Amino acid sequence: MSGALRSGQVAAAAGVNVPTLRYYERRGLLPPPGRSNGGHRLYDEDAVTALRVIKAAQRLGFTLEEVAELLEAGRHRHGRPVAGLGDRAAAKLAEVDAKIADLTTIRTTLAAAVEAGCDDLTTCATHPRCPLPFTP
Repeated sequence: MSGALRSGQVAAAAGVNVPTLRYYERRGLLPPPGRSNGGHRLYDEDAVTALRVIKAAQRLGFTLEEVAELLEAGRHRHGRPVAGLGDRAAAKLAEVDAKIADLTTIRTTLAAAVEAGCDDLTTCATHPRCPLPFTP
């Protein structure tokens, strides 16, 4: 396999470690690599690209399962309809917006607790100015 890269080279080029590379391979995120005569795994440059795509998708909040589905959808565009990146990104955006709303509420409540001088949860729970949500 001319121009082939060994595991360490692929991992370094993609910014991951070798155990991560092997894990992604076991999960089916990467196709099985070729082998040298000596049995070493040999990858092409597409493996580096795939690893970079996987890591970028994870940074955007996609789980490995979601990444696997996106990769699979890209491989099998013809045939049964599968939600591609646009649909998945829109759904992920909605999740992120919901998390931001939750975190904004938490931040506002914590800032109010600091402003109110809440220093002890038990005392604060009985204080009329306590902004913490002690009610069910």
